[in-house]
Amino acid sequence: MIRNILEYLEATAVMLPDKIAFAGKEEALSFQELLDSSKGVGSFLLRYEKRNAPVAVMMEKTPSSIAAFLGCVYSGNFYTPIDSTMPKERVLSILNTLEPQVLLIDKKSKKAAEYLEYSGEVIVFEEICETEVDEEALRKIRESAIDADPLYALFTSGSTGIPKGVVITHHSVVNLTEWYTETFDITQKEIIGNQAPFYFDSSVKDIYAVLKTGATMEIIPKQLFSFPMKLMEYVEERQVNYIDWVPSAFCIVANTGTLEKVVPKTLKKIAFCGEIMPTKQYNMWLEKYPHALFANIYGPTEATVDCTYYIVDREFADDEPLPIGYPCRNTDIFILNGDRLAKEGETGELCVRGRCLAPGYYNNPEKTEEAFIQNPLNPHYPEKIYKTGDVAKYNEYGEIVFLARKDHQIKHMGHRIELGEIEAAVNSIDLVESGVCIYHADSQKIVLFYCGKEATQSYILKKLRDKVPKYMFPNVMILLEEMPHTLNGKIDRLRLKEYYDKTVD
Repeated sequence: MIRNILEYLEATAVMLPDKIAFAGKEEALSFQELLDSSKGVGSFLLRYEKRNAPVAVMMEKTPSSIAAFLGCVYSGNFYTPIDSTMPKERVLSILNTLEPQVLLIDKKSKKAAEYLEYSGEVIVFEEICETEVDEEALRKIRESAIDADPLYALFTSGSTGIPKGVVITHHSVVNLTEWYTETFDITQKEIIGNQAPFYFDSSVKDIYAVLKTGATMEIIPKQLFSFPMKLMEYVEERQVNYIDWVPSAFCIVANTGTLEKVVPKTLKKIAFCGEIMPTKQYNMWLEKYPHALFANIYGPTEATVDCTYYIVDREFADDEPLPIGYPCRNTDIFILNGDRLAKEGETGELCVRGRCLAPGYYNNPEKTEEAFIQNPLNPHYPEKIYKTGDVAKYNEYGEIVFLARKDHQIKHMGHRIELGEIEAAVNSIDLVESGVCIYHADSQKIVLFYCGKEATQSYILKKLRDKVPKYMFPNVMILLEEMPHTLNGKIDRLRLKEYYDKTVD
């Protein structure tokens, strides 16, 4: 039984010491090099005599940053990745929550660290990664470790504007990794094209699938996702055969006609996660990759990345939603309508229980109690479930279908409306590249932002007549050249709301 995620790395380094584990544009690390650097960092961090404490890691997205993460784990602690390009206020909020004794940076992040005026100790990766390894001390740390120890804390956006640090344990990531690699048959032959930033939970499965199986992960440069042609040429050049990206990345490639010009032949497995995958753009990919495995994966950070998945096994029309499918192994999913189970076709809040659940939020007992509650279906003994805040239903196949965030449900003209339903209808229209709806409560208007120069407002309304009732028609439509995106690559709804607020003011 795997108790500690480092066991994956150590076993693979014995079998495949010289194989490349992680590769970037300018750097690559073999499994043995990764092991040596990680142990060096871990040996250095032992001097702080901390256990199960946070180490903040602010480094560029390179193979070395993974060695830094694992070094934190070797020292008996857990890591929190921080992007040096994040707004200063957000970084300070994370540091104030964690109160880490150490901030681990690379040389390129020195200026960003100075700008933070961080009061703790700052150490530089390049100066400590070759520290002499203290095998005996590392062995003692491991002997006393248990699988419920924290592995990392990732920060998600809070409704109050204050980020929440989700603590995830070793056993949850082992649970994820075992299911993920088996379900998608990930082996040492896989070359995974990584899109997700390391502070975004989707990267976790990329990283630990590599450590377990001996696969190779290609860190795709972030800027390429703004240039779809160059992106797909890079995928082809690096012979990537597995990708697990946010839908926005897939949509950019599909909407720009890139798939008509560059279709990397190596791609065999294609997964999407993190937001709704529009079926129209999925069908564009399917047309070019009719024999590839396609999977729609869902899960909040609090449920260790993934908790449901759907391997696409039938045809879908452009206006049909792709299901999020079925629970991952060792995970239970149920849809609650109040304190009872929702019936087929009835909507409710998607809830999760199982090995995947986080213990809670770091230094935030109030928010932990709100989100991680006693299972209302079990009055007999303490059992936590996580309320996702997502609205879902079961379709006629018994598959789970994601509908919207609870906070994307509105009451408009006396009707209860899911903004996601309007978005799905708009996104199925042939000339629309992407569409996102917000609700402006002050003026009581549904606002549609969309991309697609050839799609006139009258054309969109005409097409919507066959798809949704008139009370769901957008009151305002705004054409954009491109959608704003968060650092994670998802569509930035907050910026859209701020944009509209300014036009109203």
